[in-house]
Amino acid sequence: MNRSTLCIYVFLSLLASVLNGQNIFGNGNKRTKSRRQKNDQSFPQSPIMDLLMQTMAPNFVPRNPGDIFDILRDRYPLPSGLQSPFTEYDYIIVGAGSAGSVLAARLSEDPSVTVLVLEAGKPENMLTDIPAIAPFFQRTEYSWPYFMEPQQGVCRGMVNQRCYWPRGRAVGGTSVINYMIYTRGRPEEWDRIEAAGNYGWSYSDVLQYYMKSERANLVGIPNSPYHGTSGELNVETVPFRTPLIDTFLEAGRMLGYPTVDYNSPEQLGFGYLQATIHNGKRTSAAKAFLHKNKERPNLHILPMAVVSKVLINPMTRATYGVQYVRNRLQFEVRARREVILSAGPIASPQLLMLSGIGPKNQLSRHGIPLIQDLPVGQTLYDHITFPGIVFTLNVTNVSLIETRETTFSNVIQWIQYGDGPVTTTGAAEGIGYIKTPVSDDPDPIPDIELISIGGSIVSDGGSGGSKAVRRGMFIREDLFDATFGPVDATDTWTAFPMLLHPKSVGYLELKDNNPFSHPRMYGNYLTDPSDVATFIASIRFIQALTETEPFQKLGARIYPANYTTCPGLVFDTDEYWECALRTLTATLHHQISTCRMGPKTDPLAVVDPELRVYGVSRLRVVDSSVLPRTLSLHTNAPAIMIGEKAADMIKGTWD
Repeated sequence: MNRSTLCIYVFLSLLASVLNGQNIFGNGNKRTKSRRQKNDQSFPQSPIMDLLMQTMAPNFVPRNPGDIFDILRDRYPLPSGLQSPFTEYDYIIVGAGSAGSVLAARLSEDPSVTVLVLEAGKPENMLTDIPAIAPFFQRTEYSWPYFMEPQQGVCRGMVNQRCYWPRGRAVGGTSVINYMIYTRGRPEEWDRIEAAGNYGWSYSDVLQYYMKSERANLVGIPNSPYHGTSGELNVETVPFRTPLIDTFLEAGRMLGYPTVDYNSPEQLGFGYLQATIHNGKRTSAAKAFLHKNKERPNLHILPMAVVSKVLINPMTRATYGVQYVRNRLQFEVRARREVILSAGPIASPQLLMLSGIGPKNQLSRHGIPLIQDLPVGQTLYDHITFPGIVFTLNVTNVSLIETRETTFSNVIQWIQYGDGPVTTTGAAEGIGYIKTPVSDDPDPIPDIELISIGGSIVSDGGSGGSKAVRRGMFIREDLFDATFGPVDATDTWTAFPMLLHPKSVGYLELKDNNPFSHPRMYGNYLTDPSDVATFIASIRFIQALTETEPFQKLGARIYPANYTTCPGLVFDTDEYWECALRTLTATLHHQISTCRMGPKTDPLAVVDPELRVYGVSRLRVVDSSVLPRTLSLHTNAPAIMIGEKAADMIKGTWD
């Protein structure tokens, strides 16, 4: 790394702290995993950004004067000196997210075809490389600020009692702002998808595509037959760990859950987090699949281009292009072969409906001419969590506390060696899959995923803390302070329970016919009583974990949070936990099924097993919205896999 690049990295890392009002030279501690310098000097919190920019690049004038990060962003100029895109391409891909990035890279491998990628967001910048500040990006220009429609009895502790659903708005999509967790789902779940009529989607089918993308470097898992080593997507274990992760794994073993590679098909268990990082830095889908291919003369990538409509001949129902808006001007571009929607589980169904494909009554209500009557948006599943189970510890310096970790020496350690606390993926350290006693599934399929945190929801607080996690969830500040104030920014531990297979089903519909309006999204969280029962069973399991000797050595005690939304309820009763759950109901950003895949006999199917939209030719949906049912996974890895598999299907169609 040359000196100027080093300076920029230092600047970016320090700026991430300054933006959140932190003292980057805060007092250190004696933990052996990280050295700190003691210094009482505070970093200026006001004109420092201007000062640093003038110091780093005194003659710099940004292309976009209102964008101070302009110099730091990746660039996607049209290749070969082109000043404007073509008017016609073989393939048009809408969205450069996890699936769209892969698809663009694979289709453009053939130099005889042309590929256009239209992305509504901007290219990522060097700040997004920093794993530890992932929560910060939930409320930035890199996120679509979606909100679920108000629902009585959930998200009661959130601002305006509405659940926040951020989705990635960037070249790289949600892989630019997520927590980088890499999971694939259980074999039985994929086999059930194929058994329902989705040919080619069994576990053995999808495994080869997972492995095709993967370049695994997993400490303790050498030469695994279930991991690829020559792909573009780096999957690695996080280089920095607190003592809490080994405590979590040891406690799991004591309760009968072995330490495993949780992405292998062999058994349920607990394991160290596997993440899409490389040398301690985020590996987004754009970085893995687009950046090194952006100079291909047949691949054109247009950031900040919002597609407003898919163009379909109403007589033949053949897709022939798209309309898009860029720099406040509207354009049309034609597709010789196919248009492929990879805009994600919210924008892809919205765009289908705006283009005349969707429920007949809904389109008629908004004055949209009907092309094809399909149940677009009528199925929506999501993974939700409850972040309010906090255990205090009587041992200091074993957990991550933001104000303690944000030091100059830690930033330098990350820059120079790619390790240290800055590499933690938003403090997530491990994954555990459990099957609670209330599960009625006869197969070895978990109903809860536990995400072991190297701290808890209070780790981002205290004087000078960014409070990025709680703000990223839109938790009301007054409620948070009243509930967790006494333990804010102290040594704690938690595991976030993720409800893997909710029985509650939501839906999505248009607000109006304006492509710049957000759709109306209904999560219907916790409307099925079995979902509440599963959550409570997971809380009892987490409590049992902390009663084991490994956690008791740390003095783990559950914090009796006093929720202002739950007056009069006795702490630790089932009624108390249900009220707490309904207060802090948080999404994990895994919406699926809004463009559900299924055979013709499936009345809820929008696309067929080759991801072609029913009743419309030359149009596919290729992203996580096609997943027909819930799976035990985070959706970034399967979206990339779907892009890999779809590329082969599309090539097969046009060979």
